Amino acid sequence: MTENLIAAIRRANRIIALSVGFVLTGSVILIIAEILLREAGISLGGAEEISGYVMAGVASWGLSYALTELAHVRIDLIRLRLQERGKAFLDLLAIVTLAAVATIVAIQCWPVLSKTIERGSTANTPLETPLWIPQLVWFSGWLWFALCSCALVILTLVLLMRRNFDTADSLVGARSELELES
Repeated sequence: MTENLIAAIRRANRIIALSVGFVLTGSVILIIAEILLREAGISLGGAEEISGYVMAGVASWGLSYALTELAHVRIDLIRLRLQERGKAFLDLLAIVTLAAVATIVAIQCWPVLSKTIERGSTANTPLETPLWIPQLVWFSGWLWFALCSCALVILTLVLLMRRNFDTADSLVGARSELELES
């Protein structure tokens, strides 16, 4: 059951990462088109605004994919010198800390979105984008990151209680360049 849940979270994050990649590619195409058209004296208008919104969404949604692919930066100087249980403890500490930070950020994002919706705020640009749209994408990315990281805390605890250190390591362990070379 634990392994199935881990696999489901990873699958979901891969699909999200692929979708985010397509959106980012579309943003790049828009920017290139804007640059080329400006040379001809034409402007689509709003490319920089849209690309800013895309970057905020890509960043928040990309965090969960990086989490499940163990791509977040960790300093493992001490971890490398520890035995299995010590490594497991540091991995648990890292995922708990990450989940706490992600949850705090997600909680703090909500008032921003809520006030925007309440006030009907729009961008002070020619597009007059209703700001709730990009903020909803941004907030939902942080919320998904918080949910994924909290799920990984629970799954890691279950694995460690079962003394399944190898699976816990593959779920939340740090990857060292030294380990990858050997």
